[in-house]
Amino acid sequence: MMLRLRSRDGLERVIVENPHTTTVSELKRIIEAQLRIPVHNQTLSTNQNLLLVKSREDLHRFTDMANPDLTLSSLNLAHGSIVFLTYEGERHVAGPAFNPAGSFGRKMTMDDLIAKQMRVTRQENPHCELVSFDRDCANAFQHYVNDTLAFAVKRGGFMYGTVSEEGKVEVDFIYEPPQQGSEENLLFFRDPEEEKLVEAIAAGLGMRRVGFIFTQTISQDKKDYTLSNREVLQAAEYHAESGLKEWVTAVVKLEVNDDMSADVHFEAFQISDVCVRLFKEGWFETEIKEDDDPKLSKMKKDVVVGVKDTKEVDNDFFLVVVKISDHQGPLSSSFPVENRNTQMTMKALKNHLDRTKSLPFVKRISDFHLLLVLARVLDLNADVPALTACVHTQTSIPEGYQILIESMANTA
Repeated sequence: MMLRLRSRDGLERVIVENPHTTTVSELKRIIEAQLRIPVHNQTLSTNQNLLLVKSREDLHRFTDMANPDLTLSSLNLAHGSIVFLTYEGERHVAGPAFNPAGSFGRKMTMDDLIAKQMRVTRQENPHCELVSFDRDCANAFQHYVNDTLAFAVKRGGFMYGTVSEEGKVEVDFIYEPPQQGSEENLLFFRDPEEEKLVEAIAAGLGMRRVGFIFTQTISQDKKDYTLSNREVLQAAEYHAESGLKEWVTAVVKLEVNDDMSADVHFEAFQISDVCVRLFKEGWFETEIKEDDDPKLSKMKKDVVVGVKDTKEVDNDFFLVVVKISDHQGPLSSSFPVENRNTQMTMKALKNHLDRTKSLPFVKRISDFHLLLVLARVLDLNADVPALTACVHTQTSIPEGYQILIESMANTA
């Protein structure tokens, strides 16, 4: 007897021997063997509303096939009947070898088979429950792009902070790599030696890289996309590089109101799991032409979006919205930021220490951008961990380090 199974993957068929003796439990094992969906992931029903379920709790309403010992005939299932199937997790189907289907058929290639499996759907829930920005570091970033760059060219950075077990991301500082921004493009000139210092400081502070932040320019505000194809590609690259499922992509933009006043807005997203997978497996067309529609990402091969095979995917399919909050973190962000237009000198260190004289010394150096200046001249394996440990625990800085830092400032 042939049964038809309808799931999110469309309509498929399984063969069972005898409906009078085959039970629901045996049917699930047959589905596992023929369609490669593990038994424990399957929920079956004769009710088509099963395919509309949004949460695990709602699955418990579909009980008609919950008893594993019921026979298929007792459920009035006969040859050609439809059973509805939903399952958890991703499904990987090994494609069989196809032969030409008659004189008008065409031979299916392995690429065709893979494309049939690569479905692009919206991801409903982010892995990141919430992203919270330290107010000082967010202000330092947005003031620069607003007051100095006037949102005329793009600017970006890597966000550092912590990730809780519940998936809450806290951003406590932003590192801005050497870069060049234009109206549409943002190019990072990654410096491995500098990033080594950044990672050492972050580790000493009990933090890690948690996301990518960038601005959209005023000219982009007139375009009808959330993220452009270039931005999706860049965000997917950094997300894939991180290996962090809670990785956040944040966008800062200037929105002009009806009364011609303007507000700076922060938005946060996660790049969807399927987008990161497509990037890792090389599906994206990485050469973007001038006349390409910026709200569509081009693929090298067809993917399935809805019921359509296409090489162009609306960028919004790849974005999962993340809630935003703010907090006061352990660091200040008043020291001049690296890799901006001004040359960093020891005079900046002297000015900062003079300005913060009334504070305990550990508070005076509790600023990532200041620590990065110190890390360039201190020992990465001994001095940087010692100093950052003091900042992390807010304990007194050893006198030797205080004297060293003050003497560095006085060379200005």
